[in-house]
Amino acid sequence: MASAMQPDTGTRTDRGEAGRGDTRRGGEPELALELLVHGVGGTTPQEMLDDPRTVLVTGDETAGIFRRTDDADAECRPEEYRDRPVPEAYCWSNLTSGNGARALWLVLLPFMVANLAHWMRPASSSRHTAVRTYGVLVRLLSLSLTVLLVAAACEVALDLLAWQCAGSAVCAADKSWLGFLSPDHGGWWSLPGRRLALAALVPAALTGLLWWLSHRTWSAYESQPPLRRAVGEDDPEAGARPALRLPGFWYGRRLVARLRAAHTAAGFLTVAAALAAAATRYDRKPGGSAWLDALGWGLEAALVAAGTFVVWVVCSRGRSETEPDDRLDKAIVRALPGTALGILGVAVLHAAWSRPGWTSSGLLPGDETFGVIALGQGALVLGIAATAWRLRRSAPEERGVLGGLGGAAVAMLACALGGLMSGGVAQRVADWLDGPGTPGMEGGPITGPPVVLSWQAAIIPLLLVALVIIAGYFAGQTWRVRRQEIRAMPEVYPCEPADTARTRRIAGTVARAGLTDCAPWFVGTTAVITLVLGGVAVLGAWGTSEVPGRAAEGAPGVIAACAQTAQAVGSWLIGLGFILFIASGRRAYRDASARRTIGILWDVGTFWPRAAHPFAPPCYAERAVPDLTWRIATWTQSTGGRLVISGHSQGSVLAAAAVWQLDPRTRRRVAVLTYGSPLERLYGRWFPAYFGAGKLRALHREVHCWRNLWRRTDPIGGPVLPVAGTEPEVDRGPLLDPLAYGRTAEHPLPAPILGHSDYQADPAFAEERADLLARLPDAPCLPDAVPRPRGEEDGAQESSGRSSG
Repeated sequence: MASAMQPDTGTRTDRGEAGRGDTRRGGEPELALELLVHGVGGTTPQEMLDDPRTVLVTGDETAGIFRRTDDADAECRPEEYRDRPVPEAYCWSNLTSGNGARALWLVLLPFMVANLAHWMRPASSSRHTAVRTYGVLVRLLSLSLTVLLVAAACEVALDLLAWQCAGSAVCAADKSWLGFLSPDHGGWWSLPGRRLALAALVPAALTGLLWWLSHRTWSAYESQPPLRRAVGEDDPEAGARPALRLPGFWYGRRLVARLRAAHTAAGFLTVAAALAAAATRYDRKPGGSAWLDALGWGLEAALVAAGTFVVWVVCSRGRSETEPDDRLDKAIVRALPGTALGILGVAVLHAAWSRPGWTSSGLLPGDETFGVIALGQGALVLGIAATAWRLRRSAPEERGVLGGLGGAAVAMLACALGGLMSGGVAQRVADWLDGPGTPGMEGGPITGPPVVLSWQAAIIPLLLVALVIIAGYFAGQTWRVRRQEIRAMPEVYPCEPADTARTRRIAGTVARAGLTDCAPWFVGTTAVITLVLGGVAVLGAWGTSEVPGRAAEGAPGVIAACAQTAQAVGSWLIGLGFILFIASGRRAYRDASARRTIGILWDVGTFWPRAAHPFAPPCYAERAVPDLTWRIATWTQSTGGRLVISGHSQGSVLAAAAVWQLDPRTRRRVAVLTYGSPLERLYGRWFPAYFGAGKLRALHREVHCWRNLWRRTDPIGGPVLPVAGTEPEVDRGPLLDPLAYGRTAEHPLPAPILGHSDYQADPAFAEERADLLARLPDAPCLPDAVPRPRGEEDGAQESSGRSSG
């Protein structure tokens, strides 16, 4: 409550000032640098530096360091900067919201969410087996999402179009572009196997596109060399260091290459399995060809063997972080996708072979695949939850979300998103082909998608009702907090005449900002409901073998009506969701502002390396963190000056990660100023193994000085070390927001409620920056050399350690 936490309104008079006239040895003025790092959504160098004239100091069009034009040669004129630091801006927004093609990353959203689940594991003191098990389970769940996406493409192209619609005279008659595949046409392509072989190009091309995107984005984003430190520069043993301090943390080339090969192979094998299932089922009927049947058995054996090997590749190796690992498992990276593609080629030839008398009717064989995937994903989520619970017991984290089960909840949401996208495209295409009817019901020209997809669509209205109830509960909580804030407002702004409208706006902003702390329970409740309803959908589909509307025939009128309504509304909603998804991507492709909004989602979701899913959007931090580390190390060592890295919002997370990567001697020359920082409020709670309270306290001990500014009106930022007893103190806040309640001499117009933005407008910002620069030690003797890029040092060590399963 406001009465329990008074805002910081005073200025500090016991601090040093930046204009103290520090000099290097020999009397030469010592230069100070402020390295600004922006937050989510990005901004321009001109806005960051408050000057329309800026120049690129180092970097490229994707990410770079900028200065004001007048400050470009500041190192040659240090005497002009005795009383102020040289401002520099690191702009990285193009890494997440640059050109229009990046809007297509929306399709990869389930993969990104699954990758987040990997990094949400609880902290562990010694349970290495449990850590490895957690990583294996998340990687297997990620593999299932790739299979689900490719299976959805097979459902649309092979089942709905090539098998059902092209095999139906009524459906094909309305689709002139399918006429050459229709049996009534009598052409070479009219046989079911050949239609399937041709349609297999669609999911195969999708798999190839995912491989290409993963390979291309790795080359552009994640191939930056980390700063190589000489052996012995860090006193603690590697195993005792925080994971983000390990030299190889931001360089996961080897694992990404292995996973990319495995997921690509899994995609090709999924297409081959869809073809083989249809052809072999026909061949094993009485009168089928013996040699085609034998070839089918061999093809299935190859599929099982290759699939087993794919699973082994995914499970056998986690991330190597102790040292940057440049090695590539070339035999796996090159041979595995090629072998899977070869098996797919054999499956295409096998399916396309002439089989007189073969006709297509009903569903394509193998429709139970979606139910098996759903059950497998549910089992994996439960396994992740059990492993996380075991880890949490070994090292309890007081402020961790959901008792350590945040990763399992997010993994469940990744599965739900994958199901929404796969089911949405199948339902939308089925609705289009079926005309005015409901897919799966009688009277349509096609049978429709697999029954389990119709059941999954039917549970969406129930899920939405549950979400509305949950949202209503949190809305009520927010209203109660707002009322409490209104009553406490006179304590925050004493001696001010009451303004009811102003008080309500401020109190409402504070109450809404607190909703961030309710997000874990919203996510957890949604995940549990989704898991239960998903299980009901699979059991209902397998128990009745009918869509909900037909399964409820003969039941009491209310139940039958509800089932039919749920199926119809769910089919419409899931199709609408898919259309909105595509529309959002299309708008973002054309509109830079919309693309920037989507970029905010990627700013948070793609901070972490691709440790679980190689087709997730690329990790911008594997470019940004080395950029910042190199700049800090080279500038401080070449000039001997003092540096304060100033990070806002997500920029504060990048700043902390960069400082962790510095050697101790450089770290002593660097101060950290964070504001609007989610380091503890979001990252510390959701990612306790990497940003938990113990890790942040360790970072505080390692940097010479660190200050953090925060406001109660900020929905993202908060204190980074909220537990009392930390000396020297890190957090300053909550800052007063707005700076004035009414009109004053300093604020003749109503002061705005700043929330998460414009921390520089608060006088506390300049005070803390000056104090940090004053507290940094005098310049030591300049080092002999600047760190060299990875790979230029003789005798570079190979990776020998793993820390994230």
